[in-house]
Amino acid sequence: MNTKKELVIGISLAVLATIIWSGNFVVARGVIKQIPPVGLAFYRWATASLILLPFAWKRFRAEKDVLVQHKSYLFWTALTGVTLFNTFVYIAGHHSPAINLALIGTTSSPVFSIVLAAIFLKERINAWRVVGVLLCLAGILYLFSQGSWERLKTFHFSAGDGWILIGALCFAIYNIFVRRKPAGIHPLNFLFTVFSLGTLLLLPFYLIELSHAAPVQWSANLILIILYLGAGASMLAFLCWNMSIARLGAARTALFGNLIPLFSIIEAVWWLGEQFTMVHVFSGILVIAGVLIANLKK
Repeated sequence: MNTKKELVIGISLAVLATIIWSGNFVVARGVIKQIPPVGLAFYRWATASLILLPFAWKRFRAEKDVLVQHKSYLFWTALTGVTLFNTFVYIAGHHSPAINLALIGTTSSPVFSIVLAAIFLKERINAWRVVGVLLCLAGILYLFSQGSWERLKTFHFSAGDGWILIGALCFAIYNIFVRRKPAGIHPLNFLFTVFSLGTLLLLPFYLIELSHAAPVQWSANLILIILYLGAGASMLAFLCWNMSIARLGAARTALFGNLIPLFSIIEAVWWLGEQFTMVHVFSGILVIAGVLIANLKK
């Protein structure tokens, strides 16, 4: 059982990760004319790996025998959490608006995580967690429908929505793998190894894309975005998220992903001057209540 202190730390880390990640969906949609999706993913993870290199290299060398011993585990963790997840998000950004990316991704991933955690990690799904998940889903659906049942009934999946669903499943699988992280691998070394391996797995697809897609339109703004993705949305956010999973479990931590669209709205109001309505207030109350209820003890 988690102590109260560990619970508070785990929740704080998960919330911090979602705040940082909330801009990722906006970026995925906002740079579609400047850089192709696989290229954006490749530069993001290459940047994150280079930033981590001086901090993790000593541990990487010291723990290389442990890394080789768990090479299969590291391969699948890197494939699902690095190579596939955000690449699918960036591909989806070429077909669907940012609001679809955030809502569909954050609604489906916790459900996938809870089911997978129950099957593979034997994590128990108690009544509070079920109620919490339902409230989170209700809040996200209310936000998507803008309080209108008619609008919700006319919703249909686009090609981008399908890509983001696959990405959400990949991230749920990644959560399960993180929960089983070998004890002999330090968190910083774990991130460095997974990021670097995921970048290498992306390389052949990036080279294929280079021969077919339009060239990257480099600018100071794009460079800053890649730095944000590499240092913030990759290194810092994933470190916080993995530490939260270690304290709360995969299924419980995944619930905090429902906060991402809410933080995205706050950022849109702050940076873009978009309107904040009572729909956002009510949906926010539902999602936050769902997260809190899902974290109640029996």
